[in-house]
Amino acid sequence: MTPWQTPWQYPPLNLKLIQRDVHVWRVNLNEPSSVVDSMLRVLTSDERNRANRFHFERDRDHFIVGRGTLRMLLGHYLKEKPGRIRIHYGPFGKPALVEECNNAGLRFNVSHSRGLALYGFALDFELGIDLEYVREDFATDDIAKRFFTPGEVEKLRTIQPHLRAEAFFTCWTRKEAFIKAVGKGLSLPLDEFEVSLAPDEPPAVLTVKDKMMDAARWSVRDLSPGPGFVAAIVIGGWARQLNCWQWHEVEAGRLMDRDS
Repeated sequence: MTPWQTPWQYPPLNLKLIQRDVHVWRVNLNEPSSVVDSMLRVLTSDERNRANRFHFERDRDHFIVGRGTLRMLLGHYLKEKPGRIRIHYGPFGKPALVEECNNAGLRFNVSHSRGLALYGFALDFELGIDLEYVREDFATDDIAKRFFTPGEVEKLRTIQPHLRAEAFFTCWTRKEAFIKAVGKGLSLPLDEFEVSLAPDEPPAVLTVKDKMMDAARWSVRDLSPGPGFVAAIVIGGWARQLNCWQWHEVEAGRLMDRDS
């Protein structure tokens, strides 16, 4: 088993993030009201107002748990109270820490789908993470031709039909994770770069039309978030090890006790 195939584990009490390591957390956003209430307490007033704008209670609760968990994890890594952490967004929507509050060089990224969320953390590495629920009705030839490169579309057609939807979303998550890692958002069209997608190919960014972005600089790794989901993380460099941690409300209590 390689470091990139690490199973989801509960973290140790003395959890630390060191240079050239990457931590990924898997979080269930479907939490009871007691957990939602505890997470609400660590949000800023702006975030509480944003939560109250959701029409459906489930979406509101998912936002509260998702943002509260992010703040608690950032608070742990930065040794700071979660409510005091300042997050800003780049010109294309990528979240980051305000630099004057981030002497450690901590980078992070978040993705969520169908009540599940993944959080990636590293020191000094830029990174992007994407999580998708596999939907047969979305993984069509028309959508592939609209968003993928001709080479990716051709490869997709060679894959056995019963594996094609998963291959489609493997491609999709690698591409979404890449545009999040480079911080370009939707300003970088998905058909402007090519990734591997066949089951027998290693995950990689193969080519990028923009000559200013060296494809070889970026490493891609697939994650196994759970049945029915596909995920990938893209890192601006080569990490020594990736650890996959499972979040639980008990872990939330541990972090709150330890970092309050």
